Amino acid sequence: MNSLTRCLFCGAAFLFSPVLARAADSAAIPEIARLAKVLVGDWNTVEIVQHGKPVPDGAGRRGAAHVRVTGGGTAVVSEGHSVGTVGGDLQWFITIWWDPSAKCYRFLTYFRTPTDAGCELRGTAHWDGDTFVNDYEEVIDGKRTKVQDIWTDITLNSHTLTEVHDVGNGVMEPYVVSRNT
Repeated sequence: MNSLTRCLFCGAAFLFSPVLARAADSAAIPEIARLAKVLVGDWNTVEIVQHGKPVPDGAGRRGAAHVRVTGGGTAVVSEGHSVGTVGGDLQWFITIWWDPSAKCYRFLTYFRTPTDAGCELRGTAHWDGDTFVNDYEEVIDGKRTKVQDIWTDITLNSHTLTEVHDVGNGVMEPYVVSRNT
């Protein structure tokens, strides 16, 4: 193959790769296709709340995430990295799949910070209207605590991810808020 043909072929592959990615999304099982419509893409992330408090401008974690459909349309994976003065360094890899017998989404979460790393099955998720909610529990200060990851304000170009904690009597308060554009 001569260099001109190779350049044209590579250019066409680059230009049409988003189209092919969306075509792969359409081959996904319906529950994954719905999730893919709102999450698949390359996102810039900015944390605006950390540890339940607003973060000063420029101090919160900033980073990027790449979300795609995989496994023949049976799962969505998110891989990302963010760093900030508040919150520090965080790397993650998340797999979300549909469990037809339980009729819910399942999460497998891997993460790494400078002081910790881990992998865990992390909850069951569902749609509540146009909001995607993952319910799970974490041990916080020695006590099992209800936690939710909630995707809101979902558009084709942005969404907000909020981690809320049960602070007692079923009251859920934001702990981390990340804006993704």
